[in-house]
Amino acid sequence: MVARFFSFGKDSMVDTFYAIGLVMQLCQSISLLELLHIYTGIESNHLHPRFLQLTERIIILFVVITSQEEVQQKYVVCVLFIFWNLLDMVRYTYSMLSAIEISYAVLTWLSQTLWMPIYPLCVLAEAFTIYQSLPYFESLGTYSTKLPFDLSIYFPYVLKLYLLMLFIGMYFIYNHLYSERRDILRILSIKKKNM
Repeated sequence: MVARFFSFGKDSMVDTFYAIGLVMQLCQSISLLELLHIYTGIESNHLHPRFLQLTERIIILFVVITSQEEVQQKYVVCVLFIFWNLLDMVRYTYSMLSAIEISYAVLTWLSQTLWMPIYPLCVLAEAFTIYQSLPYFESLGTYSTKLPFDLSIYFPYVLKLYLLMLFIGMYFIYNHLYSERRDILRILSIKKKNM
């Protein structure tokens, strides 16, 4: 009975992409509207950090995971989807309520704090996904191409360069989110004192 339970858990983790991959692709595509919301002023976030976050998700989901069927079966895909959805569930709830000027102190604190442990774990899971995908990109030659004038693009090198940029981007995004957290929680504490 116990062995059966654990085998069910393994199968369900491996089948995560097959079960919800299309929904994740749709949700991540729709999340690009957030950039438009920021640009038009509907949402009051900074455009550049959010653009970096959405770009890293789109690249990981559509370029790395979707293009390689072998990667879709990795456990890290399930972990990555859990982290992404956990962050989005809290962040979008907070943003939606903020847009209609409803504020809950607990939700504000959770929205401004949950990303601190989860976002670095997301980046590590994304990096691990890329690392696990490299042998498949190397053997299958996906996205690698020969250009005129004896130039070629070897996509595994592009992914290795992207790994470096992923961690550099994480540093900037983390600093931005931390300063935003400090400002928002300072305003929240002032509001509490004035009540």
